[in-house]
Amino acid sequence: MRIGDAAAAAGTTPRALRFYEERGLLPPPPRTTTGQRDYGARDVARVRVIRELLALGLTVGDVRHCSDRLDLLADGGPRQCAAPAGRGAGNEGVAARRLAALDAEIARLTRLREQLAARIAGPAAAR
Repeated sequence: MRIGDAAAAAGTTPRALRFYEERGLLPPPPRTTTGQRDYGARDVARVRVIRELLALGLTVGDVRHCSDRLDLLADGGPRQCAAPAGRGAGNEGVAARRLAALDAEIARLTRLREQLAARIAGPAAAR
């Protein structure tokens, strides 16, 4: 299918598909004899996984670290982004690092909220 049809099927734009391809998240699709990209159902499923991971707060770099396993997620495989035993270092813990960053941000925002609430309450709350 052409880029516009693939983008619509994945719930995104042709520009996003080109961006994912440029960043190494989506392998370059085969080309038609006229030079147009020719996407298949697996490509659309992969784009859906990419969009899901980005919506969950992973960065493009995080997803790129997992790019060799995105098809497993698209096929309903293990819901993780860790390299199988013996495969390259640096891939482990992408999701765990993101969860830790989210936990830290939640703690920071909770402290900020408490400070603001105390400030609004003013001296009357201290009595």
